[in-house]
This record gives sequence, C-alpha cells and structure tokens, in this order.
Amino acid sequence: MNGTTQKKIQRLVAFDYGTQKIGMATGQKITATAEPLPQIKVKDGKPDWLAIEKQLKEWKPDALLVGLPLNMDGTEQEVTQLAQKFSRQLHGRFGLDVFMQDERLTTVGARSELFEKVGFRGLKSRSVDSLAACLILEDWFSHNA
Repeated sequence: MNGTTQKKIQRLVAFDYGTQKIGMATGQKITATAEPLPQIKVKDGKPDWLAIEKQLKEWKPDALLVGLPLNMDGTEQEVTQLAQKFSRQLHGRFGLDVFMQDERLTTVGARSELFEKVGFRGLKSRSVDSLAACLILEDWFSHNA
C-alpha cells in the first residue's frame, strides 16, 4: 500500500485504533508536528466512517497512518489484527496509501502528557486516544524526515 513515495507526503492523518473509539490527529512533514482531531466512535466493531470521511475531506491528507499495537516484546496482541484490518479498510474506502507505525507506549505517553497539563480530571474530559495519535504521527515524522 505504499505507492506514494514518502518524499511526496506532506500532510498525514493518523489513527490510534481502538475497539470502542479511534483517536485521530493530523500533521505536516514541514513542521513534523501533529494536532489532535475529534475521536471517532466505534459501534458494534464498525468505525463511524462518515465522521472519518468528514475529517479526511477537511484535511486532505496525502497518506494515512495507523498505529500498530504490539506487545512490549514486539509480538502481536488481539487488537493488532483489527488495526491491520482497519488500515486495509481505510485504503479500500479512500484510496490513500496507509502506513503502519509501531505505537508501543504512545497511550501511556499520552496519559502522562495530559496529566501533566491538566491533571487527573482532565484525563476524562480530553481525548487520550487523539493525543496518542499525535504521538504516533510525530514518531513517524522523526523516523521519516
């Protein structure tokens, strides 16, 4: 799914896949930074495709990025195959190249970063998943500069 050369990619939308909600972020290669987007709900195993399409139309990314959930030893976990399936669905629905990025520790990092900024109460009111998507995207930028 990597038909577009990474040099041509300037804007991406990243996803932190989950079985109940999906975090989203957008970023650009020039600044190598990301900003969170509204999280997407998952109902009965199906993402809100209309909400995803709305964000993609607004941000017009060159490619998409999905976090690859792995165990700390690098082995797959239950949700790994679901995230891979989601990336194939994104490619099929929107025709954009989809890259996968190891996401180990991004949710932990997102919780820690949010806790530092807004405290315990802020963790519930803010989207940890979308912040995790930011961290996934910024990590991708750092490895694909």
